[in-house]
Amino acid sequence: MSRGDSMASHDGAAGEMDRDAKHLSVLVGQLFALHLWEDRTRGELWVPTYDVDAVALISDDFLRTASNNAVDTGTRTFEFRILAPGEHRLLFEKRMGWKFTAEDRRVYLVSVRDGAAPTASR
Repeated sequence: MSRGDSMASHDGAAGEMDRDAKHLSVLVGQLFALHLWEDRTRGELWVPTYDVDAVALISDDFLRTASNNAVDTGTRTFEFRILAPGEHRLLFEKRMGWKFTAEDRRVYLVSVRDGAAPTASR
């Protein structure tokens, strides 16, 4: 499943995958970033899966770690904006080009509330 597809569980074990999920709380429209370590020398690539009707990917950047050798490692930063209130699931799978299964998985459960301030009544 790609970024452009609607969110669905890959293997039907969403409960198992979500056991170690990280929880975030944001407001509708708020930007937030997730940082993941990536070793491109080994062919690692984080692939996000999420509901495109509720979550927008704003940027996807890679910051290389400075080194004197041919290693290509660094931090991959995904910046998102949440478009709708509720609870949204972001799944990241660390893929390697020659493998059919994910090397690693990270699940983020994002609780989103509407940021509109309540109006005072008299």
